[in-house]
Formats: sequence, C-alpha cells, structure tokens
Amino acid sequence: MNDNRAFLYGDAVSVYFFVRNGKLILTEECYFFLMASMRKMRMNIPLSFNLEYFIDILEQKITADALENAFIHFLVYRNTDDLNLAKSPVQFFIEAKQTQDVLQINKTLEVDLIREITVNTNILSNILTHCPENIYAEIYAKENELDDLLILNPNKRIARGIWGNFLFLEGNTIRIPKQTEGAYISPLMENFVTFVHKNRLAEIEQAEISPFESQKADEILMISDRKGIFSVSKIRNKVFDNKQFKDFINQWKNSFDAPEEA
Repeated sequence: MNDNRAFLYGDAVSVYFFVRNGKLILTEECYFFLMASMRKMRMNIPLSFNLEYFIDILEQKITADALENAFIHFLVYRNTDDLNLAKSPVQFFIEAKQTQDVLQINKTLEVDLIREITVNTNILSNILTHCPENIYAEIYAKENELDDLLILNPNKRIARGIWGNFLFLEGNTIRIPKQTEGAYISPLMENFVTFVHKNRLAEIEQAEISPFESQKADEILMISDRKGIFSVSKIRNKVFDNKQFKDFINQWKNSFDAPEEA
C-alpha cells in the first residue's frame, strides 16, 4: 500500500466498461475516455495500453466471472517511486458488478437540492476521480432519505448528481448541463443522446440550467456510468412522469439487439 497513490492520495482515475448479454458494448468509447482521463491527470500511459490489450483483459474477466450483464470498474492508479510523478508507473484494479441490464431503467429516484457543497467546473471535474464532495453528498442523501441530489457549481447552476448526469425533458427538448458546468463525461449518456438526435426523437440542448428550471421539466432521467439509468420521480413537491424517456430508452436498447448490416 505504501506505493499505491490511489490509497494514499486518491491519485487515480476510473472508467466503467459495460457487459450486455455476455458481450462488451461501447468499448471504444470507454477506452478513449480512459485515455483522455489519464492524460488529464498527467499519468504516464504505457505503450501496452492499446484497445486490444483492454479488450483481452475485459474478456478474460467476463469469462472468469461468468458475466452476463455487468458494470466493470477499471481504476488506474499511479505508484510512488524515485521518478517525478509524470513518469511514475501506473497499475490498475478491476472489479465487476453484475446487474439485470446495463441499458434498462432501474428504480425511480427521489431527489432534492443540496447547497452546502458545490463542484468545480475545470477539466478534472468531468472525469471520475477522487471527489470528497460525492462522499459528503451521499451521506447527506441517506440521512435525508433521498436517492440522489442536484449538485450545483459555484455559479449556482446544476452541474450533475452524485453518481451521474441529469437530463431534463421539456416538451420535445432534452436539456443537459454543459460539461463546462461541471457535468461528467459519460460514454453511456453520450451514446444515448446521439441515438436520440440521429433518430430525431427529441431536440438536444446543452445548457446552463438553474435549479429552479428543473421544476419546469416534464420528465427527468439520470444516467450514470457507475450505477445505470434511473427515472426521477420527485424533486421536492414536484412529481415527474417517465413515459417519453421510457420509450426513448426502449428504442435505444432495441438498437443494440438489431442485427448488424452487412
């Protein structure tokens, strides 16, 4: 443990890979997100860290654990040695959490706003790394019998939730907080949003969203690379439906089952 800077200082980045029906999905998107995250943390990326290397490791994990549907947590951390940190070697830790279907909508969430903490809006705010604000928010949510929270940035606009990003459907427009607002980069969400846009199911707007605007939404979805997909049923006294998002998710999910064109 003395050489593990993830343990000592939180010096690590995470990405989640997705297994559906025994096969990897969105692997390239997740791989490139991991490479970008490591660069942002100024980690030394080994030459062996190519896409084929990761696919081999992940498929070995799928076979060894008999994974059918799962989130695979891939954490890369830096070691301490006599070199400068930018040249220090990295290692990784991998674990899997089985689920029903990584693309299905899970239980509904009851959410509220938290004002005691905010999250930043810099390049490190968008990646999955150590974040004490999330720990505080998770405890706060449990103590107040909530499932998640609207977390603001220093400009008092919605950045994200504890585990993922919120998508606000109003009429025929899905509004999503911009990454410059402190939202997570999410391969899972980006694939869903791309599907919605390409199939003209709704207009997509990356926006600056005040917490009061959340009350105007007809439906709210939360997409998390760590936890999955959830409908928001309630924020304070406002109750939300989930019919349109449910339909969008079902169409998106079916697109993964469609046979590939020759």
